[in-house]
Amino acid sequence: MKNYSEEDLARERELMEELKQFDTPTITNVVATYPNDKTNCLGLYHPWDGEWYTDQTLKCMYPELGRVVGYAVTCVYGLPDPDYKRHANIADVVEAINNSPKPVILAVKQNFPERIKNINGLLGGNMMTAFQAAGCVGVLTDGPSRDVDEIRPFGIQYMLTGVTPGHGAFALQATNVPVNICGMSVQPTEIIHMDENGAVKFPREYLEEVVIRAKRVIEKEAKMQAALRKTGGDLEKVKMVFAGVYEFDEKKPEQK
Repeated sequence: MKNYSEEDLARERELMEELKQFDTPTITNVVATYPNDKTNCLGLYHPWDGEWYTDQTLKCMYPELGRVVGYAVTCVYGLPDPDYKRHANIADVVEAINNSPKPVILAVKQNFPERIKNINGLLGGNMMTAFQAAGCVGVLTDGPSRDVDEIRPFGIQYMLTGVTPGHGAFALQATNVPVNICGMSVQPTEIIHMDENGAVKFPREYLEEVVIRAKRVIEKEAKMQAALRKTGGDLEKVKMVFAGVYEFDEKKPEQK
């Protein structure tokens, strides 16, 4: 595993700030959506089966906060087990965030029976305050939560499957283990990019390349959309644009 210097970490923080220029669908385009486009797409995962982005069950609570990027820290919560009392519910998660490079996006797996999970307002204002103080800028979880009104002013992004006002007893089962959050398999220290469209992940060693290719994708799409606006709905011209032709010679009858 690579040892990251302070200079390396500073550079990664700069790159993550640059990534906020782009929405999450643009990042998915770069990571794996179009594997045949070897110029712009890294092809890191199988587009359908790679478990690299979230499904429709995950909802963004604060779309007005915009895009959030950070290093993944993971944890798993479930029902209390009298034979397993190794972890402290909040302190061990705070410790995991403290030990991670910053900023952090916390991926919380809710390992509960479905009936309990559906009524489990797991993460509330107190927990989120502690996590944010340690360096967390976003949280995503595969279950509901609560206190969305209380947490809104914090400025921390919150992505849930829904909301519910209460919960019963729960216990921390693990920190920094692989988890699957709404279809996205997450490993600790992977990069997560999320906005109102959902979340996508990729290995941190590709951070700079993702930024480079995202810029190219945006430039390409800007040219493409400008050309589409000039087609006037002409079917042949639309076909040309999608084939990569963005300029039209109006004097040539074959381009009508």
